[in-house]
Amino acid sequence: QVQLVESGGGLVQAGGSLRLSCAASGTTFSPIDTIGWYRQAPGKQRELVATFTYAGITNYADFVKGRFTISRDNDKNTVYLQMNSLEPEDTAVYYCNAKKWGQSQYYWGQGTQVTVSS
Repeated sequence: QVQLVESGGGLVQAGGSLRLSCAASGTTFSPIDTIGWYRQAPGKQRELVATFTYAGITNYADFVKGRFTISRDNDKNTVYLQMNSLEPEDTAVYYCNAKKWGQSQYYWGQGTQVTVSS
C-alpha cells in the first residue's frame, strides 16, 4: 500500500522559512514519476505549488517562483519543499501528491498545515 506522509508544517512569521518533507512508502518513486506539492487554503480550491514532472522536470506555480524550491532524495524516497520569504497568503494545508509513470492512480498524503502570521 502506497503511503505519503508529510511533515514540517507549522506556524511562522511573514518572511520566515519552513521545509516540508514527504516520505513515501509502499513503492519507490523514480525520476520518471510525478511527485510534488499542492496546497489548499480555506474556501479555495486545491492548487499546484511545485512538482517534479516526467523525467524530473520541475514545475512551479507562478506565485512561488523564486521563493520555494522542490528537491528530492531518491535514496530516502522523500521529496522536500523549501519555502522562503513566506507570506500570509501562503497559509494553507500542503499536500504531497504522486503518480507513477504509466499508471492512472494518484496518491495523496494527509496534508500538513502551514500558517504564516503577519
